[in-house]
Order: sequence, then C-alpha cells, then structure tokens
Amino acid sequence: MTAFLSPLGILLPESFLHSHLYAALGAFVAVNTVMYVVLAIAKALPKIYPADWLPRRYQRAETRSIHPDGHL
Repeated sequence: MTAFLSPLGILLPESFLHSHLYAALGAFVAVNTVMYVVLAIAKALPKIYPADWLPRRYQRAETRSIHPDGHL
C-alpha cells in the first residue's frame, strides 16, 4: 500500500488527472450535482397545478340556472 502513496499524500499520479476517464467522471459529478440542486429548489417551491390554468371539461357552455344572466 505504501507504494501508491507519495510523500505529499497523493494517491493518484498526475497523469491520471489529465486522462479522459477522469474528465468523464468529473462531468458526471458536475451534471449530478446540478440535477440535485435543481430538484432541491423545485421541492422548496410551491406546487403548480396545470389543471388550474386549463379549461375544465365539466364546465357547461351555457348556464342552466333560473337566472339567465348568471355567470358560467
């Protein structure tokens, strides 16, 4: 185990830090972090119900009230 440790306490050689594998791992961690932050912010915001903005299917086109000028 001591063969992998350098006097500075670095476990990996510097050439590994410049490899494509390390860059891909760093990109994965970055995307994962951004997704986690977005989900945390979305959970903190109040819920939005799209059905409140869409017209209701059960709403009548004309009023059936005894008051003909009533609202729909």
